[in-house]
Amino acid sequence: MPDDAVFLALANPVRRRLLELLAERPRTAGDLAAQFELSRPAVAEHLQVLRRAELVRDVAEGRTRTYHLTTDPLATVSEWLHPFEKFWRARLRAFADVVEDPEEDE
Repeated sequence: MPDDAVFLALANPVRRRLLELLAERPRTAGDLAAQFELSRPAVAEHLQVLRRAELVRDVAEGRTRTYHLTTDPLATVSEWLHPFEKFWRARLRAFADVVEDPEEDE
């Protein structure tokens, strides 16, 4: 089961957007902060939560830090969610069968 820190990190829309941006390419803290109407310290706090959840890693490059997406925790979440996905697919198939049943139209 995934660590609670991962779910806590994913629960916030700003942090989810940070992950989406990092999925495109590694970015500096300044570049990430420029994407939001938040202060740099506020974005830094969100990045810290993502670091603690091991969803991102940072690399110091002189005076800047470049952030990179770390996908292992997301893969763990995906594996954990898989049984629920199968459950909902089965439910939706059963619902579609009821809705599309030609005998009901008679």
